Amino acid sequence: MSDIASNAPPDRARASESGMIGRFLKATELDTRMLGMVGALLIIWIGFDILSGGLFLTPRNLWNLSVQSASIAVMATGMVLVIVTRNIDLSVGSILGFVGMVMGVTQAEVLPQIFGFGSPVIWMLALAAGILVGAAIGGLHGYVIAYLGVPAFIVTLGGLLVWRGMAWWMTSGRTVAPMDPTFRLMGGGPAGSIGSFWSLVVGLAACLFVVVMIYSGRNQRKRFRFPLRPVWAEILLGSVACLLILGAVWIANSYPWPVGIVRRYYEALGQEVPDDVFIAHGIAIPVLIAIAVGLVMTFIARRTRFGRYVFAIGGNPEAADLAGIKTRWTVMKIFILMGVLAAIAAAISTARLNAATNAQGTLDELLTIAAAVIGGTSLAGGLGTIAGAMLGAVLMQSLQSGMVLLGVDTPLQNIVVGIVLVIAVWLDTMYRRRVT
Repeated sequence: MSDIASNAPPDRARASESGMIGRFLKATELDTRMLGMVGALLIIWIGFDILSGGLFLTPRNLWNLSVQSASIAVMATGMVLVIVTRNIDLSVGSILGFVGMVMGVTQAEVLPQIFGFGSPVIWMLALAAGILVGAAIGGLHGYVIAYLGVPAFIVTLGGLLVWRGMAWWMTSGRTVAPMDPTFRLMGGGPAGSIGSFWSLVVGLAACLFVVVMIYSGRNQRKRFRFPLRPVWAEILLGSVACLLILGAVWIANSYPWPVGIVRRYYEALGQEVPDDVFIAHGIAIPVLIAIAVGLVMTFIARRTRFGRYVFAIGGNPEAADLAGIKTRWTVMKIFILMGVLAAIAAAISTARLNAATNAQGTLDELLTIAAAVIGGTSLAGGLGTIAGAMLGAVLMQSLQSGMVLLGVDTPLQNIVVGIVLVIAVWLDTMYRRRVT
């Protein structure tokens, strides 16, 4: 038997590991699932660009795509932690709508009577009120789930109905507008962007951050005597990351202000409009907010005790409980965090619309869950990445944006989103079976 085993040919997996692609992936330590998602995103972009006659991959559409993805990306970062612990939150879209209405009423009707219209504290107090309300709602959900033992599916399904109804009840179905001018900057637009110069500064700072992180990570591996990546792999990863960052900045700086806004801008300055003037949008503020949230959530998930507890609970709840982890308090904190993130997403959405409406956030819970699952978060728990969820949000929004450009009706768009979600879960199931 031993002779037969020793003469057996190597299996395909071992052969692939010894191949060029396998050695490259091992050296760079790239996540194959993430690479697959990037490949799928590129295929979607190229396909929609061909079908739309070159309209999809334009600076204008890509800039709008980044802004439209921001609110879903923010909520998807929290949904990762929720799903990792084998829970679900079906209420985030309704929380977004209700908190958006709270912030709208606060800054358009309540605070102006106290501080007067145009007061600089209005937008800050309105945002703070929304975040507190979002945290309170998340805390309520988390308490019922963790301490009263009601399944998260039922609690958040009830929340989906309750908070949507509360949003309507606050104003009897009335739309609240307009929002505070400073608050509106969080929604993007020409005024809600940082311009070409500061976009370049942000891009260069991001490149420097990538280099510092790679260098710091290498030193940490040396310190604890962990295996090191080859130097060429470190240089390649840093170079590709910087090229992508600077490419994104170039696209943002290639999208100019509309002619009418440029004219009004120079009229306000009392000047004539120069010939062939070009004022770039640059990176939109909601995109910067989403990136900042993603970095903070990545730090929480990977570098804090709370993040380790979250993944431990998702991997084996019973073992985590026996190890002394306060599982119920941790689950409650996850839902509090989810409520805060829904409030931030509500601020972005309300600012972008310049109004608080009862339809805000409708079906956003499905897009958020789909983004997290497509991004590699396993519904079985214990596995997920923040970056993957944010990329999943861009992928979902790319599908919607592309279908809008092609004139696809909304019902058919929902059908496509549903099919993509089912396929993503199926692929996750197949992946886990292959790993185990």
